[in-house]
Amino acid sequence: MPILFCKDISMNKNTLILALSGLILAACQSADSPEPVSDAAQPGQAPVDADAGPNPFFEESDAAFGAPRFDLIEARHFAPALDAAMAAKREEIDAIVNNPEEPDFDNTIVALERSGSQMLAMQLMLNNQTGAHTNEELQAVDSEYSGKLAVIDNEEFLNDALFQRVKAVWESRDSLDLNPEQQTLLKNKWEEFALKGANLSTEDKGRLSALNEKLAEMETLFSQKLLADTNAFELVLEEGDLDGLPASALAIGAATARERELEGKWVYTLSRTSFTPFITYSGRRDLREKIFRGYSMRGANGNDNDTRELIREMANLRIERAQLLGYKNHAEVRLVERMAKNPENAYGLLNQVWEPALNKARAEAEDLQAMIDADGHDFKVQPWDWWYYTEKVRKEKYDIDEEQLRQYFVLDNVRDAMFAMAGQLFGITFTERPDIPVYQEDVKTYEVKDSDGSHIGVLYNDYFARPSKRGGAWMNDYRQQQVIDGVNVTPILYNVWNYSKPEAGKPSLLSWDEVETLFHEFGHALHGLLSEANYASVSGTNTPRDYVEFPSQVLENWANEPEVIRSFAFHWETGEAIPAELIDRLQASSTFNQGFVTLEFMAAAMLDMAWHTRSEAITESAEEFEDRVLGELGLIPQIISRYKSPYFAHIFGGDYSAGYYSYLWSEVLDADAFERFKQEGILNPETGADFRKHILSSGSTEDVAELYRRFRGQDPEIGPLMKRRGLITGP
Repeated sequence: MPILFCKDISMNKNTLILALSGLILAACQSADSPEPVSDAAQPGQAPVDADAGPNPFFEESDAAFGAPRFDLIEARHFAPALDAAMAAKREEIDAIVNNPEEPDFDNTIVALERSGSQMLAMQLMLNNQTGAHTNEELQAVDSEYSGKLAVIDNEEFLNDALFQRVKAVWESRDSLDLNPEQQTLLKNKWEEFALKGANLSTEDKGRLSALNEKLAEMETLFSQKLLADTNAFELVLEEGDLDGLPASALAIGAATARERELEGKWVYTLSRTSFTPFITYSGRRDLREKIFRGYSMRGANGNDNDTRELIREMANLRIERAQLLGYKNHAEVRLVERMAKNPENAYGLLNQVWEPALNKARAEAEDLQAMIDADGHDFKVQPWDWWYYTEKVRKEKYDIDEEQLRQYFVLDNVRDAMFAMAGQLFGITFTERPDIPVYQEDVKTYEVKDSDGSHIGVLYNDYFARPSKRGGAWMNDYRQQQVIDGVNVTPILYNVWNYSKPEAGKPSLLSWDEVETLFHEFGHALHGLLSEANYASVSGTNTPRDYVEFPSQVLENWANEPEVIRSFAFHWETGEAIPAELIDRLQASSTFNQGFVTLEFMAAAMLDMAWHTRSEAITESAEEFEDRVLGELGLIPQIISRYKSPYFAHIFGGDYSAGYYSYLWSEVLDADAFERFKQEGILNPETGADFRKHILSSGSTEDVAELYRRFRGQDPEIGPLMKRRGLITGP
């Protein structure tokens, strides 16, 4: 959570109400607050429920480093805190607008940057909890406040008096003595106002406000429907249904059954850590098809959680909003502030990769069909067969068994090695802090320190899948790094995964993909933790969407290096190190199945761009639209898009609309950047220090393309990516 400010009663200045602490809203209401937090509350006082006690959001956190008091926070505390935060935001904007002094960088741009910190903190709290550990009460609050928060956002960016002050500073920029970070902040604020309709007429501003509020509500509704539809599916099996499942997959099914009080059964869900091992190993083709259809039909089952009409309406409202702003389509709006700049450049990258990936996937499909034919079957390979026969082909070609590999990848060992790697490269340490409250009992908390022992930040690690958590893996902030009046505000953030929780007394064993995902999200965490910016909006992971995945994806490279693998790969029962020949075979198989991996991603990225480069209303159904787009691209029937439209949460429930291509764009950067590490030593602390300085610590304080060039000494090239994925051969 960002450090929080509130106005004094005279509203003449910002008053720092706590130093490097967590969320607090106490004494942040003025006498003329436009939205009192409760009938009983007096100016400058927090509302108190006499029966339930004080609201922890209105109390200064006494946890270490001002971390949130999750042990006290309940769903009922959110609404009054959100009300207070919105009221404070309105007061702060009014103070900027009514400032009698001529607008300048400090009294307008910096003041605007600091405003709304309470509201942002509450938004982060609500979003993080509804994503990682939700319940019906939290979902109700989320539904109620998504539109209200959008209204506040509209009020800021459609406030003409505020915009005129920003415009005055922007137009005088050449006469201001601003450093590069200040120039970036000013440019970002100007572009943000322009992209959010500050130049529109009064009538058009009203329509834009209505569109923003409606879309915010619809995105929340989409996320809730998807979570409900995902949780509704379960595959309940008897002992005779378990053909082919290894011990680790059986343990997942048994543990899930026990959670659901189905003793003597095995249950598999649509969580990737349950779905993937089942569809990879189950010898029952009928059951593989059943779970695959459950996964791929989410949001399209014709029930109350169907999202198909919702997403079509969302896409059309986004078209209307873009054209109201003077753009052809939603993608044009979204890409203005990204490295790609426009849809043509994004498509330029995607088109370079599509055909090579398609050709490689076709060859892989032929290998799978040959395996099916050799087994004496007379069916054609289908999507629910791909994982199963891929594992068989992998074993035949490289003598690699994913189940065998898993025995060497104990979660705790991988995490500790990852922390040690970061220590060697970037000079930091991680110390577990069980005294810091957590929002769920399985979450682990760490203090991060620099090489001189100084405090850097706090990291929460949330490893295991549960019904209260949405699928996937991600990182987010509770408090973002920034500098206030010379005081460094240290970050508090968290990583989330969805690994299967092990049985009592046994370790959590990871698949190879899960090892890479652990490193990936850790890369995001490092980006947030090692930030050294002055302003929160350009610190840490607050970078262009097609750059933000670069630091996380580059971290995956270390997971694939033999030197690092040997530091964590020990058999969970015997303690023996992973055999050198197994590492060699793993390295040799690095481009195996990359046609499938690349093509399913590319299909989703192309689908996202298709939804958001439309300039006319979409009249087709979601299925018709998707089928037509992917059909025109020539996607082979054995592979479906990684995310079909009805459950494409990145673009309909998250912040990746017209931006899913960003993972590939960032991977071009990561593959190219890692070439320097390979040349100078993958654990070379000098190279690591340079990467920390120019990439991890710099956020978007300057143009990120220039920051990249400072580290790499050149513009990125696509060749390393294409070779790494096996899409081209040669030097």
